[in-house]
Amino acid sequence: MSSDFQPATDSLQEFDDDDTPIVSTAQTRDRQLQKKRLRVLLILVLAIGVGLIAAGQDVVRVLIAMATMYLLLRIGFATIGALARPLPEPPPPGELRKVKLIYRCSSCGTELRMTLANDQDPSPPRHCADEMELQATPDIH
Repeated sequence: MSSDFQPATDSLQEFDDDDTPIVSTAQTRDRQLQKKRLRVLLILVLAIGVGLIAAGQDVVRVLIAMATMYLLLRIGFATIGALARPLPEPPPPGELRKVKLIYRCSSCGTELRMTLANDQDPSPPRHCADEMELQATPDIH
């Protein structure tokens, strides 16, 4: 869904020649939504705590319950939120990606650790005029 709306970066009082639009990305909108949800969660926990204290409950127990409730709900929201967000798109071709690959030369035994590559599955480097062999990566046990 595209929009022709281009917000201005300057207020009317400070208008200048710089008309670069403010880019609103899904990540900034998501961050704003997460902050709003945390504020609502905090207000909910505080309201319940104040209600329990007003009802005559022990203050120390209510504070412990409030802290526990806040932590459990925050962990739950984070877990559910992580499941709800789609995986990010892979970077465009030619851009370096993080990899953890270890290659070994079968002729002389030289080892090479590759941490960045232009592809997720790069072709093996050459050493001693032969292709190096891929060893077990640190992620594989």
